[in-house]
Amino acid sequence: QVQLVESGGGLVQAGGSLRLSCQASGFTFSVNTMAWYRQAPGKQRELVARINGAASTNYADSVKGRFTISRDNAKNTVYLQMNSLKPEDTAVYYCKRETLRIEYDSWGQGTQVTVSS
Repeated sequence: QVQLVESGGGLVQAGGSLRLSCQASGFTFSVNTMAWYRQAPGKQRELVARINGAASTNYADSVKGRFTISRDNAKNTVYLQMNSLKPEDTAVYYCKRETLRIEYDSWGQGTQVTVSS
């Protein structure tokens, strides 16, 4: 079955960096669009970044120039490099497999990122 396992979250000071990883299994990773979302306490889950099978990317305006999404198809892994972190980046970050039919989309369990001021 489809599995998405995130890692790399933690506590970091403002201005610092973290790299999140999402190890995927159970589907043909290379052709799927993968995305990172985040959800802060009391807020709706929001898209952070997306990368499709051709490695085209798009980002939320709030993270452009600071975050970079990438993928390694040989390792079935998608990454989120987060630089110049701000306290407002504090959230649970989720990896998502996005398909043409929402019922086939899949989520990871999430990893906590906390940025202290």
